[in-house]
Amino acid sequence: MAIKLTPLRHVRGFDVARPVSIGVMLAIMLPLVLLPLLSIFIYGTSKGLGTFWSSLVAPEATFALKLSMVTSFWATVFNVIFGIFAAYVLSRYDFWGRNAVIVTISLPTAIPTAVAGFALLLLWGPYGTLGRLLNPQGVQVMFTAYAIILANIFVTFPLAFGVIKPVFDTMSRSLEEASATIGATRWQTFWHVTLPSLRGAIVGGALLTFARAVGEFGSTILVSGNLAGRTQTAPLYIFAKFNEGQIEAANAIAIVLALLSFVIFSVLFFARDWLEFEAQEV
Repeated sequence: MAIKLTPLRHVRGFDVARPVSIGVMLAIMLPLVLLPLLSIFIYGTSKGLGTFWSSLVAPEATFALKLSMVTSFWATVFNVIFGIFAAYVLSRYDFWGRNAVIVTISLPTAIPTAVAGFALLLLWGPYGTLGRLLNPQGVQVMFTAYAIILANIFVTFPLAFGVIKPVFDTMSRSLEEASATIGATRWQTFWHVTLPSLRGAIVGGALLTFARAVGEFGSTILVSGNLAGRTQTAPLYIFAKFNEGQIEAANAIAIVLALLSFVIFSVLFFARDWLEFEAQEV
């Protein structure tokens, strides 16, 4: 649980640096973050809530939102499971090439998402290394929902791992050793002792992964084909409607994604101390 420290006082009386610093911070945030976000909501409600609602419940819009949620969910499930497993292996075992594996897992954060989509096409596409082997069998991966899941997995690969591994590194092994002394198997120790201690990290990693996957654009536009009502996710829907001049339709989905991001990061911020406290109590 976080400990709040009393700030040091460098001056007596009124500290002018406090309001000035806060004002400068807000002044910088205003044109770069606050106003762009606020403009989405101002424009979205400028023609009334009826226009906003009709744009939101349009069949193509609801399909795009559902597809984004479903594909992001499965990408999150995979990356959380892999993140737990990889963090356990890399924290518990020391082997040759360990640092190279950690760097490789973290690499997708530095690769442009368009490059990630292009790389997936070269591997899974009709003329790709694996795609040429799957096509004769009638298996098509690219330009389907499965391609979107693959793209989301690639770009969010390091997120859950990056949150969970530091917890493994700092976790005391005394409880695991005590569990082993009373006859528990390695799996029982992991399931009943280790995993509950990771609850906060798992929730945090899952939320970060899901938020990132829902907003993915660069890689999915290459691997999905951006087919309306078939492989068009919410970010691709915004892009398509904006290019068509249907600003209200694009703005309605943009508001939903902005609110979803706000909710996710609010949960991360306000529930963080509670989750850490619960993990310590286990």
